[in-house]
Parts: sequence; structure tokens; C-alpha cells
Amino acid sequence: MSKRVAVPKTQKLFIGGAFTRSESGRTYALDFDKTHVNVALASRKDIRDAATAARSAWPGWSARSAYNRGQIVYRLAEMMEARREQFADCLHDSGRSRAAAAREFENAADLVVWYAGWCDKIDQAFSTKNPVSSPHFNVSSPEPTGVVGVVAPAIAGLFGLAASVVPALCGGNTVVVLASESDPMSAIAFAEAVATCDVPAGVLNILTGSRAASAPHLAAHMDV
Repeated sequence: MSKRVAVPKTQKLFIGGAFTRSESGRTYALDFDKTHVNVALASRKDIRDAATAARSAWPGWSARSAYNRGQIVYRLAEMMEARREQFADCLHDSGRSRAAAAREFENAADLVVWYAGWCDKIDQAFSTKNPVSSPHFNVSSPEPTGVVGVVAPAIAGLFGLAASVVPALCGGNTVVVLASESDPMSAIAFAEAVATCDVPAGVLNILTGSRAASAPHLAAHMDV
């Protein structure tokens, strides 16, 4: 019997619910101990495509009930838990010890569950009844902003990503996030968990590449 040939994984962007190569076809190389990966280098057009996808998904996502968004975010945590070993391997390959990788995964998954519980409590906690000097009621309530651009922390690629994007999703916003440039592997695994849960296409878009080159274009996009 011939020796089986390994199937290397192609690292891609996550835009509009689909995994795509960068429009430019460019990648950048990362070496972690014995692991070598070529990561997609998002272009300016990739940023535009991600922002367009997020803008298209926003009306439907923001119109969902807070309770339903909580269910979907909780389902994301379930999909993360089902991929525990994949996340642990990504974090270990990126330089963590096995123990540190396990801790970061558990902290990130717990954080997603925690925010899932907040979805239908945001209005309760932050709405107010404002006293006015007239025979009227004046009530304020937080509303979704729209498309949120996020630059994830450079360190703690998984926990930092979850802490940056999940609160915005819980509030009814859609997100375009630039993953950690030096620690992107767990962000790609996170995208795979998103793709297999109930998060609608375009609600969360994950880009990898040069933060210095991409962040100004993301910040300047008219939809963000």
C-alpha cells in the first residue's frame, strides 16, 4: 500500500459567508517552530467586498430579536467547543504551550457564552427613562450602529478576536475584522466555526494580512 500524501490546508479570507483567496492572490509567510504557513494577504478590494457584505447583512441581523441573536451566538460557542482540538492545535502551532493553548481556548469559548447571555439584557441594563418637565415620556434605548470595523489585538489571537467582535455582534451590528497579523491561525479556525453555525452570511467577515496597510482603508470605507 502506497504512503498517503498529506493534504495541506489553504488559508483563506472569510467574506460574505464564503472562504476566498485574496483578490490579489498574494500571501505572506509565517513560521512557528516546525510549522510553516502561507496566510492570505487581504487587498483593498477584499476590504471593500467585506464591508459591502457586512452592509448587506446588517438590516436582517439588526432586525432579529435580541433573544434570537443570543441563541445564534451561543451556537457559535457550541461549534467552538466541537472544534476544541483544532483550536488547541492552532494555538499550539502559533507558539503556545499545550496548557496555555487550552486556557486561551477555554477563556475564549467562555467569553462567547457570557456575551450570548447579554444579548437580551443590553436593553434592560442600558435603557433609561429620562425625567422631562412636560407631560410626556422620554425613553432612551441603545440601537445597533451598523457596520463595525475592528482591528483585533496583536496578541492572544483567539481570545482577543472574540473579545473584540462578539460584543458588536450581540448588539446587532455586523463586523469586518482584521485578525492579528502575527497570530492569525486561530482567527481562521474561528471563521470555520462561524461558517458552521447559524450566523448569517456577511454578519462577520474576517480578513488576514498587513494591519498597517489594511486598517486605514477599513477606517476610511464609507460603510464602516
